[in-house]
Amino acid sequence: MFRIRDYRLSKTENKNRCSLEIVRDILLVTTRSRRKTGILYDAHLNFRLLEKYLKLLLENGLLEIVDEQFYVVTGKGKDFLQTYEEYDDRCKRIGQEIKDARKEKMALKNMCFNHEENSNDNEKE
Repeated sequence: MFRIRDYRLSKTENKNRCSLEIVRDILLVTTRSRRKTGILYDAHLNFRLLEKYLKLLLENGLLEIVDEQFYVVTGKGKDFLQTYEEYDDRCKRIGQEIKDARKEKMALKNMCFNHEENSNDNEKE
């Protein structure tokens, strides 16, 4: 269902993650039960951030502790991952629409003003 490699969790691509991306990464890592150290390395976090987010996710019921040392995503955490994936897809679609609209705007500008710019260039010569 969810694979870490789908989200490209490499250190260079995670430099400026927002809090929701960090939560997503932790929950993806804990789809199989993991100890703190495994989460720390696989989610590319430092210890301070790991502690902060583990506490937050435990308090909000997105993670649970099993056998006093393993963290695992809960049903609520899986719901978060599904909703986040839908949100991320929607953002990508909207971003593509904005990019396409900008191209259309440039085409319209070229239709209207391209001749004017060319005639100004010819007058300068």
